[in-house]
Amino acid sequence: MLKPKSVEELAVRGKRVFVRTDYNVPLNAQQEITDDLRIQASLPTIQYLLDNGAAVILASHLGRPKGERIPEMSLAPVAERLSQLLGRPVEFVQDCIGETVEAKVSDLQPGQVLLLENLRFHAAETKNDAVFSAQLARLADVYVNDAFGTAHRAHASNVGITEHFAEKGAGFLLMKEVEFLVDAIENPRRPFTVVMGGAKISGKIDLIKSLAERADYILVGGGMAFTFLAAAPLRHDVGSSLVETDKLALASEIMAYCANREVNLVLPTDCVAAESIGSDVETRNLSIRSLTHGLMGLDIGPQTLKTFESVLKESKTVLWNGPMGVFEHEPFAAGTRRVAETLAALTENGATTIVGGGDSAAALAQFGLMDRVTHVSTGGGASLELLSGKTLPAFEALKGE
Repeated sequence: MLKPKSVEELAVRGKRVFVRTDYNVPLNAQQEITDDLRIQASLPTIQYLLDNGAAVILASHLGRPKGERIPEMSLAPVAERLSQLLGRPVEFVQDCIGETVEAKVSDLQPGQVLLLENLRFHAAETKNDAVFSAQLARLADVYVNDAFGTAHRAHASNVGITEHFAEKGAGFLLMKEVEFLVDAIENPRRPFTVVMGGAKISGKIDLIKSLAERADYILVGGGMAFTFLAAAPLRHDVGSSLVETDKLALASEIMAYCANREVNLVLPTDCVAAESIGSDVETRNLSIRSLTHGLMGLDIGPQTLKTFESVLKESKTVLWNGPMGVFEHEPFAAGTRRVAETLAALTENGATTIVGGGDSAAALAQFGLMDRVTHVSTGGGASLELLSGKTLPAFEALKGE
């Protein structure tokens, strides 16, 4: 795989370096950051640049303000948290382009950090607008992209801007993410098992097909399992469980595809069922065949867990994307928790365990297991695209001259 330059290969001393980070972090009603994983993930690149005499300009988006200035989506709380983590002041400016920003940047000295306001307060960012790209580029001498979470999007701050820099490269996080995820699927230690969950097949179709070409086992839980179970040739009555009726034919096709490639696609045989979702609802452990109208399967059952664990314990590489049930509610958290705990134990025994961002990462955090797997991806959509065999526009943009 042709790689862009790493930040370590760039001449940064005495230069102003524009770093595209991913600070799309969750905030509560009091504008407090509830999970700073993405901020912490950016620290190695920022610290390297500071240690090597650069002035650092950080840029990110937060949420989807769609070109409007929405105070609740300001990056000001990020500047405060980043300052605490770096142990030095992080200056914050209330825009990302314009005279005020350019004046701040011109005063910036090596060893200092400036965070720009939310890029998406300008609609031009998501349109990959050429003028906006040029305005951002004027702020710096060197460009570094360390925002894996947006690498699958062609926006001004990660694609358009790169045309204006001779010196450009990837930060440590972006390089680590791509190398981990690409290596995991191109050269896995076997057996290679994929654990797939989440609510729906849609959005993960290309991913399932791509991984079916490489995996030895695909274990399917979560809501998506019921679309497979309801599809031909199985045609189970799955009660009131979530089924994407417009994806039944596709589910049949994927099952046939896996069978032809001799990939073991393992579906639940039992589930934890209830009439509704909640933290204090009555639940039943039922075989899939016992589901009736009015009951929804909301987690994998104990027999399915045993089957999944027996496969996982023999695996040398595991990729996990998507929870096994509605883990946010305790009655339906056991399946996701046990998978997470099994991955932690496998990691201790030398297996490579990779968790593909989003809800799976949130589950690991909930169960206190974030540091117990080999790698947790910071980008949900980007990791899905990469694992599906697609290129990432922002990563490709760093390769050209």
